[in-house]
Amino acid sequence: MDNIQADGLLLGPTLVTLEAESGYGLIENGALAWRDGVLTHVGQRDELPEDFIESFDVVLETAGLVTPGLIDCHTHVVFAGNRAAEFEMRLQGRSYEEIARAGGGIVSSVRAVRAASPEVLLAESLPRVRALMADGLTTLEIKSGYGLDLDNERKMLQVARTIGEVCGISVRTTYLAAHALPPEYQGRADEYIDQVIAWMPILQAEGLIDAVDAFCEGIGFSPEQTRRLFSAARALGLPVKLHADQLSDLNGAAIAAEFGGLSADHIEYTSAASVQAMREAGTVAVLLPGAFHVLRETKLPPIAELREAGVPMAVSTDCNPGTSPLLSLRQAMQLACTHFRLTPEEALRGASIEAARALGLSDRGRLRVGMRADFALWRAQHPAELCYWLGGELCQAVYAGGTRI
Repeated sequence: MDNIQADGLLLGPTLVTLEAESGYGLIENGALAWRDGVLTHVGQRDELPEDFIESFDVVLETAGLVTPGLIDCHTHVVFAGNRAAEFEMRLQGRSYEEIARAGGGIVSSVRAVRAASPEVLLAESLPRVRALMADGLTTLEIKSGYGLDLDNERKMLQVARTIGEVCGISVRTTYLAAHALPPEYQGRADEYIDQVIAWMPILQAEGLIDAVDAFCEGIGFSPEQTRRLFSAARALGLPVKLHADQLSDLNGAAIAAEFGGLSADHIEYTSAASVQAMREAGTVAVLLPGAFHVLRETKLPPIAELREAGVPMAVSTDCNPGTSPLLSLRQAMQLACTHFRLTPEEALRGASIEAARALGLSDRGRLRVGMRADFALWRAQHPAELCYWLGGELCQAVYAGGTRI
């Protein structure tokens, strides 16, 4: 990290506050101030008295845009190796499910993670996280789920915590041992769920779990097994989220809502009834256009129904080695606009305030006095440009808790 500071003042940029429930909340020729990691002024430069400016040791004049720091609320960014060969296999006609049932997919990443030391796992994961940071990221969710036994799930979660410390960003860790059935439990899925439940309080006691997730799908775990896991999580006071209805409609989004879930993620096959259940429970819909794009899916999430019901829509990279090797949340926003027809405003809100909601966080995602001083500076004149450009280096600086990272 560089330019470390607790207090500061930016003068001149256009602020994208997202202050209201709709609209960008633009403030031109803005002034953004922070002390002790918290925003203390968000407004127009012309409104500032001269003695206010003089009270800051660091005053930066800048142009362009300032947005809230981006929040990636669904990632599998801690992994070893890659699955480029499976990408090639899919292009040769093999389906995701065929590859998984033949021993590829998630289980191949499990083999690689189990073989990697914590040091190797950290060294391979850090460049991916830094790529996300370079495009505006300040908060990151990281799931386990490539260990599938106690020691290796612990290893993944410990590496995730270390990433937050090394990179100076907020990392939320999600326990996803119910991601796939490990080879040693083939044919014994219920017994494996028993073990996943048994490991959960151990890892919680070690401070490694912020939320619990599962893959509720035909090639994953059944609705009944998911409910059993979520009941145990609720008994421990842990919030839940769910890989739901990605490949079929097993009422996964409704199950997430049934347990007051923070989010239901993927949701391509989610029914209208499940959308209403999400609305009533306040469960966020997390859209993952990277996986949709890489898998060349055609079944769209129920965007119109989500809008009509007022269900918040977050956008995330789903960064993972198999189905979404996506290293830019801004690119995920662009894909959400292109594939799912989100507006640029919806996509930006999805990667900021709604993503914060999907992680149970209320202190970030907007530029508002009292919020965390998490923000990004962009070489752009209008926020729609963040979804317009394909690639490029638009981000010129990122601050997390008032510190440039």
